[in-house]
Amino acid sequence: MKKTLIVIDMQHDFIDGALGTAEAVAIVPRVKEKIARYVQNGDEVIFTRDTHEDDYLDTPEGKKLPVPHCIRGTQGWEIFEGLYVEGAKIINKPNFGWPHWNDETLEEVELIGLCTDICVVSNALLIKASFPDAAVRVDASCCAGVTPESHEAALLTMRMCQIDVM
Repeated sequence: MKKTLIVIDMQHDFIDGALGTAEAVAIVPRVKEKIARYVQNGDEVIFTRDTHEDDYLDTPEGKKLPVPHCIRGTQGWEIFEGLYVEGAKIINKPNFGWPHWNDETLEEVELIGLCTDICVVSNALLIKASFPDAAVRVDASCCAGVTPESHEAALLTMRMCQIDVM
């Protein structure tokens, strides 16, 4: 069975930039180890990258979250150093969830990354809806939310939707 690790938005702006948190910084070593295990096993690794343009503040998201972040071509948009692995696919997604997961072949999927309560939960739910028979899981120790409380709420939501939370 094909195994895929999806690394959600492990970008500077969510770790040590405009929207960074201590919790996000803390998961980086575990995320790096998880990626290395998948690579060592010959499994697929996909990175998503939150991607906004210079007009971000004029977008619906920018009006609700008026903090410019992950602007294409900036340091904040880049995947955090030491995480990207050669040959891994990168998906530049313009908002929380990537609506084109059904273009992929996903059988056994693990999601990790940032933010649990926004982009991780959005993508986990989209994948589970697109691939109802796929094994979909989230490693809570390799995720961080905007707050610890919202992280826990997102994990509960995913459990309720038959996503395995480890």
